[in-house]
Amino acid sequence: MINVGIVGGTGYTGVELLRLLAQHPKVKIKAITSRSEAGMSVAELFTNLRGHIDLKFSDPADAKLAKCDVVFFATPNGIAMQQAESLLKADVKVIDLAADFRIKDVAEWEKWYGMQHACPNLVAEAVYGLPEINREKVKNARLIANPGCYPTAVQLGFLPLIEAGVVDIKHLIADVKSGVSGAGRKAEIHTLHAEASDNFKAYGVPGHRHLPEIRQGLSNVAKKPVGLTFVPHLVPMIRGIHATLYAKLTKQLDLQALYEKRYQDEAFVDVLPAGKHPETRSVRGSNLCRIAVHQPQNSDTVVILSVTDNLVKGAAGQAIQNMNIMFGLPETLGINQVPLLP
Repeated sequence: MINVGIVGGTGYTGVELLRLLAQHPKVKIKAITSRSEAGMSVAELFTNLRGHIDLKFSDPADAKLAKCDVVFFATPNGIAMQQAESLLKADVKVIDLAADFRIKDVAEWEKWYGMQHACPNLVAEAVYGLPEINREKVKNARLIANPGCYPTAVQLGFLPLIEAGVVDIKHLIADVKSGVSGAGRKAEIHTLHAEASDNFKAYGVPGHRHLPEIRQGLSNVAKKPVGLTFVPHLVPMIRGIHATLYAKLTKQLDLQALYEKRYQDEAFVDVLPAGKHPETRSVRGSNLCRIAVHQPQNSDTVVILSVTDNLVKGAAGQAIQNMNIMFGLPETLGINQVPLLP
C-alpha cells in the first residue's frame, strides 16, 4: 500500500483528491492537513465522504508527513515550495497541484506569481506532470509539478499539430472557458452566485498566470518559442474546461488520422469521430480529455475542441495518474470512473 498525505485538504482539489483516493485500491490515506479545520472530521466538512474517509484534519505541524510515501500539496501557490525540500530529504515523493515548480525560469515565475521563490534549486529537478508528454520522466521523478487546468486542455489540444510541424506556431490562439470551481473554494465577489450565474465574461486578457506555463510546454515540443494568444473566460457552471483552439495550417494532411494515431494508446485522451463536438458534461467527474478536430470549409485554419473536468484531469485526477506512474502501478488504477451524466 502507498501511504499518502494531503496538505490542504479543504479546497476543491483537496476534496477531489480525497474522493478519488478513497476508491484507490493501493492507497492508505495517513494524513490530511488544515490549519483552520484541525480536529474536525473530514466527513463532517465534506458529507459526500461519509463512510469513505474516517480521518480528522490535522495541523500541518503534527501531521507526520515524513512517514508518508507521497505527499500531495492541494494548497495555494507558495506553500509547497516551503516544505518540499524537507520531505524529499526524508525520501517522500512530492506532487504539487499548485504552480510552485511548473515554470523553469524562476524570474519569470516570480514575475507572474508576485513572490520570491523559496527553493529555486528544486525547480530544475521538478518534472512537469503531463503524462502524455513526460511519462518516462514521471516514472523516476521525486517531485512532480502537476499541470494547471487550462494548460492541460490547451496543450493536449495543440500537441499533435506541433509535434507534426504542420501549423504556424507563431500565431496560435486559445479561447478557453472554465467553470467557477477553477477559482478555488474561497469567498470572492466574482464567484458569488449573483455575480457568476446568468453571466459570461472574459478575464485576464492582458495576461494570465497560465500563459507562461502553456507557452513553455508548447515551446518545448516545438523546440523553439511559440506565439500564443490565450484568453480565459468564466462561465456559469461548476466544473469543466472547454478550449477552442485555432491554428493556421502550413501543410495539408489528414488531421483526424493525425490525432487518432497520436492518442491511440492514451487511456485518458479520447479523440472523437470526425465532425463531432465534445461537451464538458461528457467528462464531468472523470479523468478524460475529449478532443475533436475540425477544418472549417477546408480552409487553412484548423479548429481543435478540447474538454476536461478542471478538478480531475485538470488537477486531482492527473495528480493520481502521476502517482500511479511513479509507483509502477497501472496508470488508470483508481481514476477510471465513468463521467457523470446528466
